Order: sequence, then C-alpha cells, then structure tokens
Amino acid sequence: MQTLKTKSCCLWVAGAMLFLIPPVCARTQLPELSSQRSSTHHSHDHFLLLYNTHTGERIDIVYRRGDAYVPDALAKLDLFLRDHRTGDVRHFDPRLYDILSDLTAAVGRPGGEIDIVCGYRTSSTNESLRAHTTGVAKNSLHIQAEAIDLRMPGIDTLKLRRAALALARGGVGYYPHSDFIHLDVGRVRQWCLDCPTSLIPGD
Repeated sequence: MQTLKTKSCCLWVAGAMLFLIPPVCARTQLPELSSQRSSTHHSHDHFLLLYNTHTGERIDIVYRRGDAYVPDALAKLDLFLRDHRTGDVRHFDPRLYDILSDLTAAVGRPGGEIDIVCGYRTSSTNESLRAHTTGVAKNSLHIQAEAIDLRMPGIDTLKLRRAALALARGGVGYYPHSDFIHLDVGRVRQWCLDCPTSLIPGD
C-alpha cells in the first residue's frame, strides 16, 4: 500500500511539473518574435540609407519620428557627413535630410540608397577645392553644413535633378561630367556646370 501511495505521489508531481515548464517550441519562438518587433518600424518613421563614397561607410537610420528629429541619429549623421579630409564635424540643418528622404520617394525609390559625394567642408577644404576644381563657390553652403552633393545608384542623375527641382525646397546644382547633383536649404535657385543650353535654366 505504501509503495502504491509513493508511486501516485510521484506521478502527481511529474504531472504538475509538465504544467510549470513551458513547451520548448514556445521558448524558441519568443526571441524570433521579439526580433521581428524590434525591426518593425512605425509608419511615421523617416529613414535615410546613405553611402559615403570617400570613406566607404554606410548608414541606415531613422532620423525623424513624426515631427520630432531624433537627436542621437542627427549626431550620427553629422559624424557620417564630416569633412573626410580633416575629420571635422559640424551639425547639419536637419531640413536637408527631409529633402533627401522626399527625393528618394520622388524618383520612385522611397528609402533608397543615396551615394554621398560631399557633405561638410571646412573653409580650408573649400579653398583647396576652389584652387583645383571648377564650380566650387567661395561661400559654399557646404561650409555651413547646409548642402550635400549626391547621386543615386540606378537612377539617372538628370532624372534626379528634375525631381529635386520639382521639390522647390532650396538650391539645386547639376554637375553632369562628375555625375552628381548639389542640394542645399538656401533660397530656391538652380545652376548647371558646363551644361548644354537646353538645360539652362531648366529643362
């Protein structure tokens, strides 16, 4: 009789333990679900995917949520867009990021990768470029961290220029021989370096 009671007690304990220990399949699913949630962005997030042609660095970042810019993201973008010749960093006007984001949508590649040809320039870098390159303004807005030169892989740069002009959100320069456009948050204007007459002032 004692043996029978002992066996019954052991069976009861074993049965209870089955309810206390979660199934293996449930445990293995939790990390995957957590990962999916962390990688899911909200509809009001604004992205940028940038590649720096000089440093070989790439950044994929949410820089704005709703109407609020993300300070940590802006700091990372400032570093990413530093003067690659000197390492100097300056805070960029975040409105420029909105133009970049809207530009990718305007050419049918929302959130598409953008190649950064030039971001911030120190005054000394700008003067050096002026001495050896045509089309560099003395008081370039690159010095104020208010301008970016760029192109988009797979997108014709002339098409990119037209889309930027249509946004009418600042200055747009076109450099066909170097295959990039300039964007800034200055007054609305446009120029084209060594372009055919048909592209001046617009097409």
